[in-house]
Amino acid sequence: MNAKGGMIVGLVGMIGSGKTTVARRLGEHGADVIDADALAHEALDDRQVRQQLRERFGPSIFAADGTVQRKLLAELVFGAAADRVANLAALEAIVHPWVRAAIETRLAVLQPGGIAVLDVPLLVQAGWHGRCNWLIRLACEDAVRHARLAARGLTPADIAAREAAWQAGFSPAALLGLPVSTVDTSADLSYTFEQVDRVWQELSTRSAGRVDSF
Repeated sequence: MNAKGGMIVGLVGMIGSGKTTVARRLGEHGADVIDADALAHEALDDRQVRQQLRERFGPSIFAADGTVQRKLLAELVFGAAADRVANLAALEAIVHPWVRAAIETRLAVLQPGGIAVLDVPLLVQAGWHGRCNWLIRLACEDAVRHARLAARGLTPADIAAREAAWQAGFSPAALLGLPVSTVDTSADLSYTFEQVDRVWQELSTRSAGRVDSF
């Protein structure tokens, strides 16, 4: 069920396509940006989550101070090998309920006329598109995405593993039935922001109309 009187907007795009940049721009316009990656990091600081991770993955993923070493954990869960696929499923089973509850808490206080933006890496694969009134699809050339990811320190193997995780369970058919705006993020920021600003104007108009309809 979507937020009554407010709008929930989901971002759909592969890793490196600029979801964080687009979300930040929408936030500058007044959207409530819900960053699932940031929430997942918070989840790893939760005592019960850490205990479940220790039971599933052992003590090797923890630093001396008890914090989760995210890079080591990523090495265990990303990849096409059967053991890594199983590890990713186990990690998601531990972390996703915590993140989902945190997102729902934020959505529960969305005011009529408000706009919430879901910056969720696997939005469609996790079923979050079903909570959205609108989707923004980010179109970005693979070469551009890969260059961005390399600049962030990801190796070709890292990129391939994360893309495989994104492709698994994604179906373009899932986007049918929802309004979808497309933003091309392959060029410079000014070009991207011009498109985002136009989308924001439409979202604002639609959101105001939703308030008037109640």
